[in-house]
Order: sequence, then C-alpha cells, then structure tokens
Amino acid sequence: MPIVHVHIWEGMDKKKVATIIRRITGVFVEVGIPEHAVEVLVHEVPKSHWGVGGGPASEKLKEW
Repeated sequence: MPIVHVHIWEGMDKKKVATIIRRITGVFVEVGIPEHAVEVLVHEVPKSHWGVGGGPASEKLKEW
C-alpha cells in the first residue's frame, strides 16, 4: 500500500510531525485505503544540506 516520504528541515517539533503524519494518512483513508496500510516516513534534512536557488537553505533562507 502507499508509502509517503516527506522531507522537512530538521528541528520541527514532534507534535507538528505527528500532525503531518496523521493528516497525510487521513487523505488516503478518505479515498478508501485502510489506515493500517498507510506508511508515512518523515526525513529531517539539515538546512545546510538542502539547496534553494543555487545555494544552501541555511544561507538563502536565514529568516526561516
């Protein structure tokens, strides 16, 4: 069944990550996929390893 990979910057609060997992799962449940069959993998990536506009997000998006 579905496996969803979500890539986010590291450091997001665990409660928000749980909300992301719950709501993504809910989308699949709405279209008839059993909840137990949905897998959501959250990958945390350091901003220094995430490129935006030709440079690392840690430099390009300092205000985030």
